[in-house]
Amino acid sequence: MSRKPYPTDLTDREWEIVRAAMPPARSGRTGAPRRYPLREIWNAIFYQAKNGGTWRALPHDFPPWPAVWQQYRRWRHNVVHEAPVGVRAKAGRHVRPSATISDSRSIQVAE
Repeated sequence: MSRKPYPTDLTDREWEIVRAAMPPARSGRTGAPRRYPLREIWNAIFYQAKNGGTWRALPHDFPPWPAVWQQYRRWRHNVVHEAPVGVRAKAGRHVRPSATISDSRSIQVAE
């Protein structure tokens, strides 16, 4: 990485966890060579998640927003939603939680 790090950048330990949660390539094929490092794509995703705003407003020292958005769209269902299920299964727990917690600050209710 040749840029100044942001507070939202993944640590080496966090990157190992994210990388381990990503599904392997189908049939051993990886397609075209990557233009941008996966870690930088994830750093951009976490930056956007923490700071909000539009994808087009990502700082210029991240990969271009269309590349980040495309990877996010590809992973949001596969990795972001399925990774906790895989972690629960590896821990020997039922893949679906038996309870959830909702914070009143998370759910807006009309009066």
